[in-house]
Amino acid sequence: YRGAKEAGGLLKKVRLDIAVNDNFAEPAITAITSGAHTGEVGDGKIFVLDLAECIRISTGERGNTAIG
Repeated sequence: YRGAKEAGGLLKKVRLDIAVNDNFAEPAITAITSGAHTGEVGDGKIFVLDLAECIRISTGERGNTAIG
């Protein structure tokens, strides 16, 4: 700002978008949290959302079979 240099100090971030069937949601959450947890600021967040539709373009499959 106005010629002053700012160090920022921001953490590098990665975003993963993962879609799983309902029965794999909790195991996926457990795997991610156990693999990513360091106990430090910046470990991340997990957002769990409903997926309205999934379509496998190559076959035209829709829904749960398209995810798996």
